[in-house]
Amino acid sequence: MNERKTSGLADRIYSDILNSIIEGEFKEGDRLLTEHALAERFSTSRPTVREALARLRADGIIVTRRGSGTTVGRRPDPDVRRFAPLETLSDIRRCYEFRVVTEAGAAALAARHADDSDIAAIQAAWDELERVVETQGIGAKDDFAFHIAIARASKNQFFITVMTFIEEQVVFSMNLSRNLSLVKTLERQRLVQAEHLEVLEAIRAHDSERAGRAMKAHLENALDRMFGS
Repeated sequence: MNERKTSGLADRIYSDILNSIIEGEFKEGDRLLTEHALAERFSTSRPTVREALARLRADGIIVTRRGSGTTVGRRPDPDVRRFAPLETLSDIRRCYEFRVVTEAGAAALAARHADDSDIAAIQAAWDELERVVETQGIGAKDDFAFHIAIARASKNQFFITVMTFIEEQVVFSMNLSRNLSLVKTLERQRLVQAEHLEVLEAIRAHDSERAGRAMKAHLENALDRMFGS
């Protein structure tokens, strides 16, 4: 079996197991089937099953502990399937993890270096997001505009370059996150806006530590809302 076919099978097994967890066949804390049983279930080899399990483990979906086997660690929001293929969730998670590190730093620098025009640009982006919430829109592009305005306020072109380079992936993940908020409650949408406002206010106050902390919390919360805490 060639490498591409093996990888494709691992992707399918990843999606199938993840879907079983989302459907509730395996609940949080439940022990997963053994590698041997999963290999029989999917009519494939144990190394292929092992590759799929490694991805689920890296995503925090399953947890393996010595003596207790492999159990379900967390259940992603069932609504994610309405807006994104399950096989993309790993990439979405990695994108958020990368953003937690980079954008927290950008926000901290923005708090140090932002001038009046930078703060006005961030405020304008936040105001536009308020209109999106009021009109029950999605606003992924508007969300990106808020985050790129903060990157520009850092006065460090590398943050701007990185954000621009990964714009497609970021907007995709924002679209999923904002769609999930839209199908939940208005309170959830307001919570996201409050997190944005905390970042804005920290930058306005030129409080570097608070800004970095607020951005980190916002992105980690988005990840938890999508994948479960």
